[in-house]
Formats: sequence, C-alpha cells, structure tokens
Amino acid sequence: MTGACVATKRADLAAHLPSKASLMPQTNPFLAAVSAPPIPTAQAWLAGYGGARGRPIDLSQAVPGYPPHPGILQRMATTAGSIEAAGYGPIQGDDALREALAADISTRYGASVASADVAITAGCNQAFYAIVQTLAAAGEAILLPTPWYFNHQMTLAMLGIEPRPVVTDATTGFVPSAGAVEAAMDAAIEADSGRVRALALVSPNNPTGAVYPADVLAEISEVCRRRDIFLILDETYRDFLPDLVAAPHGLLRESDWRDRLIHLYSFSKSYCVPGHRLGAVVAGPSVLGELEKVQDCLQICPPRAGQAAVSWAIGALGGWRAENSAEIARRSAAFLAAFEPLNGWRVDAIGAYFAYLRHPFEDKTSIEVAEALARERGLLMLPGAFFGDTGERHLRAAFANVDVATIGLIGDRLAGFSA
Repeated sequence: MTGACVATKRADLAAHLPSKASLMPQTNPFLAAVSAPPIPTAQAWLAGYGGARGRPIDLSQAVPGYPPHPGILQRMATTAGSIEAAGYGPIQGDDALREALAADISTRYGASVASADVAITAGCNQAFYAIVQTLAAAGEAILLPTPWYFNHQMTLAMLGIEPRPVVTDATTGFVPSAGAVEAAMDAAIEADSGRVRALALVSPNNPTGAVYPADVLAEISEVCRRRDIFLILDETYRDFLPDLVAAPHGLLRESDWRDRLIHLYSFSKSYCVPGHRLGAVVAGPSVLGELEKVQDCLQICPPRAGQAAVSWAIGALGGWRAENSAEIARRSAAFLAAFEPLNGWRVDAIGAYFAYLRHPFEDKTSIEVAEALARERGLLMLPGAFFGDTGERHLRAAFANVDVATIGLIGDRLAGFSA
C-alpha cells in the first residue's frame, strides 16, 4: 500500500472515531437529570443569615426533636461491641426484629402478618429504592401523587422509571382519590409511558402531612386490583397518627394482600434512630424473593446493632412511643396557633411531622421565598418546588424537630417579611 493510500485510510478511520472531547468517561445519563439532594441545598441558605433574629430555626428536615430512649442507646452500645454483631447477618434482617415488627403490625392493623412477610432494610429510602427496582424496569412507569416526596421522584428518575403524577390539591386536603388514580392510569396509557407497574402513596404524607382515610385507601386499592398494578403504601409516620389504637386502614386484612400490597415502614422517627438506618418492607413471597436479590447487592445485611435494640424497643417502649406522639401533637397545635394571626399565610394541610403552607407572594417562586426567609429571618423551610411543579405557592415545614417554645417564635420571624 502506498503512503498516499495509508494516509487516506487513516483519514477515513479518524472520521468514524469519536473526538478527543467525547472520549471523556461519562456518568449515568439518568442521574444527570436528577436534582442535587434538596436538604443540603436548602440548608446552605442559612450560611447567609447574620443572626439578627436569634438562632436559626431549621424546619427543613424531618428529624426527631428528642433523644432516643436510654434503653435503646444502651443496647446499641452493647451489641455494637459484640463479636456477633460485627459479622454479616441475614440479607432480609435478623429474625428477632422481623418477628417483633410482624407482631406489632398484626396487633395494630388487626391482621395476620408473619415474620416471613417482613424484610428489614437500611432505611426506608432504601426500602423504596429496592422495591421499585424489584417491580419496574427502565422505560416503565410508577404513579406518584403530587406534590410528591422528592426522594421517591429522584429514585424513579435515576432508575429510568417514569414518575407519572396523580393530581391532588388543597381543595381535597391533598388526599388522592380513586378517580384521580384512574385518570393518571389513562393518561399514562395515552402518553405511551410504558407499562404502569405500581402506585406509591405516603400516609401520613410527606410533604403535606395529609392523612389518607381508610375508605379512600380501600377505594384506591380496588382500582389497583382492577388495573393490575401494585399498591406501595409508605407508612413511615403511622406512629404519629392521632389515634394510636385504631388500624389506619384494613388493607392488610384483605385475603389477597400479599399479591398486591407492599407496606413500607421506618424505625427512624418512632425510635429516634435515623442515623442507624433501619426500615422495612412488608410484602408477599413472590415480591420478597425478588427483593432479596436487590438487597444482596445494596446492603448484604441491614445494620446489626440497631436491629437488636429496636427489636427490644418494639415490645418494651409502647408507652414511650405514645408520649412522643402526644408531644408531636402539641407541636402541631403550636404550629397552627403560630400561623393563625398571620395575614396572607395559610396552613393548607398538617399532620404527623409536616405542615404545607401557602405563602402570600404571588410574584415570587417558592425557592425565592424560602431562600429569602432563611437568609433574612433565619427561618428555613423547603420550597414547594422541591416537591414537583405544583408547589410554587407552598412551603413545607418539618416542625417535629423543634420544641413548642421555638415554634412560638415563628410568628415573629414572619411578621413584616416581604420576599
């Protein structure tokens, strides 16, 4: 081959090779479309607060505003120092905790839930991640009510699963209806979104605090049965419902619940151990069998010391949990009282750890309002835009992590404020 021919061959080859710039390694394209973690993004706004109104009041993240029971801490410390807890445990959690949670759910819901129906996870966020990876593939869809919990939407987006909105608003207290679920299913089919695999609900809700009535959940469950999709029900905050005796719903008493219902739970708020990352999935064997494959890759086993402490606490600390629930109810009442005299502000929904507030600034985005409040008044709440496109007129307050006296200062922070 002549030199000219070689040069021509190389030129042809070069034309088909990627440029040097495109040879840079690329990250997952699904992640590129996911927003940065919202909580630290908002908390950074407080760095610009000069302290003129007193110490900052941070209502951005749902954190228990009181310490764990001493018995929990003691058992964690003892177990963490043991040889046994330093080793791997079962993928789906230690038997003692699975049995204790199954018994607790059975009593509370008047149902028959066995330890084999329970899988322990490294937090409830991981429970959601693992369960949607179990149920859906990239290109398929899962329904989420709007406003939605941002970590749920972020999880779906990073897995290439489309979050399809189920519309709720203040006129219904942000409670979804069976009709809205049907409409979302039909809209997904019309948009050719790929098969809808599940509907994911949170009750009491994050971000709005709305509590979904049992009859509404029953109607929605029937829609899911008729449309052949799973119902994922995240009940992280169920221990802060006003009635701690009555069952929140009857779905776990249905004969076929293991085929259709997936219950999620978190130990973080009820036992004040968010840093120890413990959550749970309650589902039937066909789901848990597939879930175990995901768990083996994500966690291998959930944290051992926390499991040992909480398995004891479930049966031993019912009274302590009830006292904490009563304290959260007092903080809720104080929050409502703080907003009652404020012109233009409105509490559109409140429950468990959260209040969803309508702000009075029609010409400002929710991010502009929230950032100005943080920088000028040292009061941090999350903008409604963090929870979807429908939230521009709202802010979310996680009031459970501050005491009643601190909640009483909120009115002064908001008085005269102009975003």
